[in-house]
Amino acid sequence: MTSTGSFQAVSNTGSMPTAAVPTATGAMPAQPTSAWPVSGPGQPRPHSGPPLAPPARRSGTSVFALVLAIVLLIVVGVQAAFIVNLQGRLDKTEDRLAQAQQADESRLKALEGRADKLEAKTGGSLDAAEVAASVRPSVFRVSTKYATGTAFALGKEPAGGGTNLITNYHVVQEAYERNERNVSLERTDQRFGATIVEVHPDKDLVVLHTDEVFTRLNPAPEVPKVGEPVLVVGSPLGLEDTVTTGVVSAFRTLSGEQLMQFDAAINPGNSGGPVFNAKKEVVGVATLKAREAEGIGLAIPITVVCQTVNNVC
Repeated sequence: MTSTGSFQAVSNTGSMPTAAVPTATGAMPAQPTSAWPVSGPGQPRPHSGPPLAPPARRSGTSVFALVLAIVLLIVVGVQAAFIVNLQGRLDKTEDRLAQAQQADESRLKALEGRADKLEAKTGGSLDAAEVAASVRPSVFRVSTKYATGTAFALGKEPAGGGTNLITNYHVVQEAYERNERNVSLERTDQRFGATIVEVHPDKDLVVLHTDEVFTRLNPAPEVPKVGEPVLVVGSPLGLEDTVTTGVVSAFRTLSGEQLMQFDAAINPGNSGGPVFNAKKEVVGVATLKAREAEGIGLAIPITVVCQTVNNVC
């Protein structure tokens, strides 16, 4: 069996006889046949020469795929570099923002510290004109058939609307004991109706309610210190919107009740009126004065009011 290139020829078993061509003069020497056997039906024709090369298309596809892979690698590399660069810029921006925020917080703390020092240095100076102008619209003269005093709007908004006001129990005591619940609120020639809704005789406190809506004053979170300035608004002898000033003189306990002493002038009619600090917050409710002395007034501390009256602080 003989093979050439990638083709294979199949021969019959044994040797093929050499054909002789007879001539007129006798036998002609036998001529050799071709070195390749003749292909028969169904047999591939033998191929002579070098092996066939693979198709050119397959080689071109491989080159294109390689180039495409290289281009994709370049694109991916560029995108990765861009993302890394962008992330770096974002990190730097976040760092700058964090530093700026820390600097702002430091400046704010410094300003707060300076404000606290300034307030301590000035002793919490009270601007009487500013405080009075801000709080007087919430203070009223309260009247019954038997007495006159002062009331003021305070605390949270009632669930049913309107406004709740605070005054002394002794201002409305006679009317309440006669089962009369209606009182009058008066200010600048205006009159509004109100009703007694909550009484605390042991603390000398009463809650009034009106359907009118008035600006409610804010209770101070704590009682003032001795020596701090205060301002009182009330209706002494029926003279509404009267303003007096003084300082906290002391804290006393009389008949088992805590009271704040101050030296701002008060008179009959001031009962139930608010006592303010420099921040326009209510620190007490004026309730008593010394009969045979001047400059000795007493108020119910705001802490007692908040503990006694519901939904006010």
